[in-house]
Amino acid sequence: MKNTIYLLSFFLLIACSKESVPRAAEAFNLVYPNNNESCLDATKINDTQSQVNFRWSASLYAESYTLNVTNLMTSASQNIQSTESSLSVMLSHSEPYSWKVTAQGEQGSDPISTETWKFYLAGENVINYAPFPPELVTPRASATVTPDSNNQVKLSWVCNDVDNDLAGYKVYLDTTDGTTLVKEINQDTTEFLADVVLNETYYWKVIAIDANGNTASSGVYAFRTQ
Repeated sequence: MKNTIYLLSFFLLIACSKESVPRAAEAFNLVYPNNNESCLDATKINDTQSQVNFRWSASLYAESYTLNVTNLMTSASQNIQSTESSLSVMLSHSEPYSWKVTAQGEQGSDPISTETWKFYLAGENVINYAPFPPELVTPRASATVTPDSNNQVKLSWVCNDVDNDLAGYKVYLDTTDGTTLVKEINQDTTEFLADVVLNETYYWKVIAIDANGNTASSGVYAFRTQ
């Protein structure tokens, strides 16, 4: 009889333990504004701003969402809470933005985030948009890297343009502020082998240029050699 009671208690303990684990939100996807495109159907508020309706698929077990929207030119960021899978945000015209959504499941569970998408909010009389600011991939900000046998470090980045008219890039690199032009390359290349010396801190950036002369800067990253 005692053994039976012990077994019942054991199974009840396991069942209770399983029930007490908070359910985490499951993976979900962004829907609109579309990635690497111009947002054309926002609701105009005034001459400089429009209301953008962000939409994403519902996440199973999600109890709340946090929408993160970042202006890629100013780096100004907004984090807005919602219990629904859509949210309207007022943004400035003719600016590039990135956005992602984080879902939170039951209290105590780990949140889950979508990938990050980019878009341009269309502006009146804008015929051609500047490229999105290039994303510096390697070296990452504040990284420490070892040059290859030729005392070179590979710089790499990614860049997109809603008009698909990228013309090329200018790569800047120095040990002071990243304002020294070291290479101009065409749009088919997103990496460059830079000559460096050991035990030095370098600053670098990439400027993207389209066929109409519009430009966008990555901002400056720093890395150290060893």
